[in-house]
Amino acid sequence: MAAAAPSSRRPWVGGNWKAAATKATIGPVVEALNKSGEGFAAEVVIFPSAMHLESTKEALKVDAKIGVQNIHSAEKLGAFTGELVVPQVQDMGLEWVMVGHSERRHLFGEADAVVAEKARVALAAGLKVVVCVGEKLDEREAGQCRAVVVRQLDAVAAVVPAESWAASIVVAYEPVWAIGTGKVASAEQAQEAHKDIREWLEAKIGAAASAACRIVYGGSVKPGNCTGLGAQPDIDGFLVGGAALKPEFVDIIRGAQA
Repeated sequence: MAAAAPSSRRPWVGGNWKAAATKATIGPVVEALNKSGEGFAAEVVIFPSAMHLESTKEALKVDAKIGVQNIHSAEKLGAFTGELVVPQVQDMGLEWVMVGHSERRHLFGEADAVVAEKARVALAAGLKVVVCVGEKLDEREAGQCRAVVVRQLDAVAAVVPAESWAASIVVAYEPVWAIGTGKVASAEQAQEAHKDIREWLEAKIGAAASAACRIVYGGSVKPGNCTGLGAQPDIDGFLVGGAALKPEFVDIIRGAQA
């Protein structure tokens, strides 16, 4: 039986700006974050596009970190036009990498093994990784939600050390049918999927990893639904898309339960 969320599991909230941000839209969000106070109960990580990594890092004065939305699986600098590699992330003093977002999987054809290798390379370099998993609408309707998510996680577990799950990995459950559609999984649907992931962690990695690893929800998260979602025992925060580019993003951060 998966463990309920302990107080030691700090909430985590990510803002994925995708390729939707401009200097004009970033300004109000950064201003709202900077005015939000001394700090948040949740750990906050912003994922700008590569174009805005440096400027966002310089502009943020609040306790929030910056991560990259994707990474190449190469371990060294090299001839990989259009890509980011681990040494560049380290060179900028960044800690976080996102891999396996549904848009990478389904728009750009990244297979489970490719996502897993990216996670392995980043973790081996001492970075922290958000591993995104989730099912498409037809898979949910066919009752395959758990099978799809387990398949995606199994690929990562096959190549990364067991100890990484507790300390360096956040799992983001994103039902693909709820991303950017305005639809959102009910609190009960989201909790069921998160509970499945925590039970997988306990069976595959161990009880300590299951208790410590943060599992967050992504999929049309807004100020109006974040409190109900965040109150679920296995939901440790959010990975936010469109709403992360609005000043109300601060309300979502505060909606993550401590």
